[in-house]
Amino acid sequence: MDPQSPPPPGETPGPGAEAPPPGFAEALRGLRESGLAGLGAAGDAAGAMRRLVAADMALARSAAGRAAAFAGAAVMFGASAWLLLMTALIVVLSLRLGLPWWLSLGGTGLLSGVAAWLMMRQAARCFEHTRFSATRRQLARMGIGDPGPDPEAAAGMAPGPAPAAAGTPGTPETGATP
Repeated sequence: MDPQSPPPPGETPGPGAEAPPPGFAEALRGLRESGLAGLGAAGDAAGAMRRLVAADMALARSAAGRAAAFAGAAVMFGASAWLLLMTALIVVLSLRLGLPWWLSLGGTGLLSGVAAWLMMRQAARCFEHTRFSATRRQLARMGIGDPGPDPEAAAGMAPGPAPAAAGTPGTPETGATP
């Protein structure tokens, strides 16, 4: 008997003999198992994406509330205590230090503008959390959506592709292909 030939039915192969190739049914079973594993992985990825979107929405909701609270604080300071402080400062600058009224009013107005700008900047920082940044990054990795503006392209440093002229072959206006 040739050592390379398969053993006759009913005999077990020896220790050095190779197992026969898998049959068609076994190949289909393996294909089915790998397909189910791939489907399970896709379901896990979809579940993770759903959780990410839900967490991003919760963060955005929370950030919007904080931003509204900071805006309310800015209005409160601007409408009540700030007016009283500025009035007292104008009186001190004009009567005690001898500055002209217009200079006292201009200085306190500038100070009020700087304080309002700082409060609005803080509110804008809170609104950064409402942009769904983590979700956008994950969608961009999956090839869905726009990854966002390229900082170099926005600054005009990296030239983009030249737009095709109207009527050029291959453009949507003509419908012709090269």
